[in-house]
Amino acid sequence: LLALFGRQIVDFSFNDLTASDTTRGHRFLAPEEFKVEGYEHYLRSLRDHEVIADFFERRKETERRVREAASEVGAEILDDRDLLDTVTNLVELPVPVCGFFDRKFLELPPEILISAMREHQKYFAVIDGGGEILPYFIAVNNTRIPDHLNGAAGHERVLRARLEDAFFFYNDDRQKKLEERLSELNGVTFQAQLGSMREKTARMEELADFLADRAAPDEQAAARRAARLAKADLVTDVVGEFPSLQGVMGKYYALTDGEDKRIAQAIADHYRPARAGGEIPSTAAGALVGLADRFDTLAGCFGIGEKPSGAADPYGLRRHSLALLHIIAGFNFTLSLRDCVSRALDLYGEKLTVPRKKATEDVIDFIRGRFLNDLTSKGIPVAAVEAVTSVDFDDVVSVRKRIDALLAISGRETFDLIAGSFKRLINITGDQEPGEINPELFREEAEDKLYERYRDIKKEVVPLVDREKFPEALEKILEMKDSIDYFFDEVMVMSEDRDLRRNRLALLSGIVTLFLLIGDFSKMSSL
Repeated sequence: LLALFGRQIVDFSFNDLTASDTTRGHRFLAPEEFKVEGYEHYLRSLRDHEVIADFFERRKETERRVREAASEVGAEILDDRDLLDTVTNLVELPVPVCGFFDRKFLELPPEILISAMREHQKYFAVIDGGGEILPYFIAVNNTRIPDHLNGAAGHERVLRARLEDAFFFYNDDRQKKLEERLSELNGVTFQAQLGSMREKTARMEELADFLADRAAPDEQAAARRAARLAKADLVTDVVGEFPSLQGVMGKYYALTDGEDKRIAQAIADHYRPARAGGEIPSTAAGALVGLADRFDTLAGCFGIGEKPSGAADPYGLRRHSLALLHIIAGFNFTLSLRDCVSRALDLYGEKLTVPRKKATEDVIDFIRGRFLNDLTSKGIPVAAVEAVTSVDFDDVVSVRKRIDALLAISGRETFDLIAGSFKRLINITGDQEPGEINPELFREEAEDKLYERYRDIKKEVVPLVDREKFPEALEKILEMKDSIDYFFDEVMVMSEDRDLRRNRLALLSGIVTLFLLIGDFSKMSSL
């Protein structure tokens, strides 16, 4: 047990070990004990004893040697940073060997070959200059091997057994169409209270149809069919052996079944993005099925009170929400989140325990939280996001356009001033709903001028907002600044005359409502 502070031994014991200034090298190549005289000496001495202690140095050396091993057969390794990190952490001294497997296995989809090598054996796949898989692999040992051919042979035997199984499973799976497997999904549980994967599939069909009708009508038939088959590969033998290939194998089996290429690709696509920052679906149909899948999961879990708590998120709801947002933004889908969540909840029938209205608001609030975190993590000011989302959070694409419009204009001095004026408007009007404005009750010139300006600008702003021309709408709203300032300088809003007070508050409430078509400017005010 080595424990030093500088060169001084940190005196303590752990079980039957007492800390000292000695350590040992590689357990096979240099197991002898030696004294350590500090951190740099520790690294240097371990290197002399066949151990590369520094992780980053070891990773660099692992990668260099793996690429060198692949070059011996005139090939390259398939880049895989995660696998490189894993292998780096498995060895002290990387000693790669290049192995070979029977060319017949190249008949398998490349994803199966890569998974068999990567997930089960931690081997690197080898490709040619065009990116095609070659019948080689690179295994990394933790000790020097006198006979590389003999060392590679051991790895080859292990991999061959894996590939023989995969070869059998793949050919056997193709004897049965995906459509014929749907009934088997009754035996796969989605969630104990929410039923089977077959029930989820039926809901996804309806949701995909609902979403396509609103966002991409041309994709309606493809999305519905893909949703129907999307989970069928879960009961195939290949996916049972390689769970990470769900969706991917569905695509290959759909093509074997004679399904349209768009539908096959949508089956694979609907799992994307698989992680934060991952690629979104490549097809609109796949995007719609992916949204249907995620809306269903969110609605179901919140509908039975299964919310994420602290770090606990067993159903990956944070990840699903973020993926949902990225897909909608990536495809520029015009969708009402509230309508989508409501429809997803309705499809569960009597399975849910949380009241529909509460469940809907809970899901929307949860997605809103992920939206805010996502944008602010990219450097967008919290105030700008909250200015819009506190007023409206339904059509994600429209919300983002409003935020961008506010950011584009927020640097102007006039914007900060009118944001300050709006803050004052909010403070005065409170929660008052806009009422009828009676111009005949105006007593001051400033009232007439503000009302005239408000009426003219409203006629221009409302159509601009309807067409989502938010920058132009904001430009018009900024034109109200002088009239608002003049009003506050000349008019006592809270008049003792109840009718005058009500009328003035109605005018200001109307202006507040106009501003809120874009966002709550007061949240961006520094005044």
